[in-house]
Amino acid sequence: MFGFLIALLSGALMSIQGVFNSEVTKQASLWTTSAFVQGTGFIACIVIWFFAEREQSFMNLLKVEPKYLLLGGVMGAGITYTVIRSISSLGPAKSAMTIVAAQLIVSYLIELFGLFGIEKSQFQWTKLLGVVLFISGILIFKWKS
Repeated sequence: MFGFLIALLSGALMSIQGVFNSEVTKQASLWTTSAFVQGTGFIACIVIWFFAEREQSFMNLLKVEPKYLLLGGVMGAGITYTVIRSISSLGPAKSAMTIVAAQLIVSYLIELFGLFGIEKSQFQWTKLLGVVLFISGILIFKWKS
């Protein structure tokens, strides 16, 4: 239940952040906004780390294998950029649905093929049907009368 609630909170925060970032971009610039978002996020993480996990050393990052797993921050910059661009193009609702559809498809493929160290799962027709229904819902939502 806790995981479900955290996922709901995550989705809500992502939607609100995307709108905030798109609005800031209108008054600043895209990369200025992205740098500010990533920079303030970095500061928040350092402050939280100081109070919550200070016994954990940043040197542990040198032990991470495979090294490509450390590209999350670079991906974060790409995520910020693409969310801002998609919200300004599609609006918050269509953008969020399309982003979530892409997340669902890619996440299922990662599970299905056991990529990036995730345990491989068996193909299930019900999961494929869920993805198809989700994408159908997006098409219905985007349908213009």
